[in-house]
Amino acid sequence: MIAISGALAVPAEAQIISEPIGPSGGPIIGAIVGTAASVVVATVVVIHYSKKRAITGCVISGESGMTLTDEKDKHIYTLSGNTTDIKPGDRMKLHGKKVKPKGPDKTLDWKQKR
Repeated sequence: MIAISGALAVPAEAQIISEPIGPSGGPIIGAIVGTAASVVVATVVVIHYSKKRAITGCVISGESGMTLTDEKDKHIYTLSGNTTDIKPGDRMKLHGKKVKPKGPDKTLDWKQKR
């Protein structure tokens, strides 16, 4: 029995796997491109909203306070916030932020920075 099993015993050969282990290059490249695109979009959004906002135009005294017509978009803004240094009739460049209208007249509001 031992002689027969020794004669029949054959050494095992190593098998070569032709397929790579893990994901192929396509999903990896897709993930890298998707991550890079997300970083670029986030950077553009942060830069766009962090830059200073300004409007330029002539200040006019109106019924509801001082207003300014922006020279770029021709919108009329009611000025609020710190307006102590602003005089009617002056052409000014004001830094601040646009406030969405809340009243029924839908007048845009510009909150002046201090």
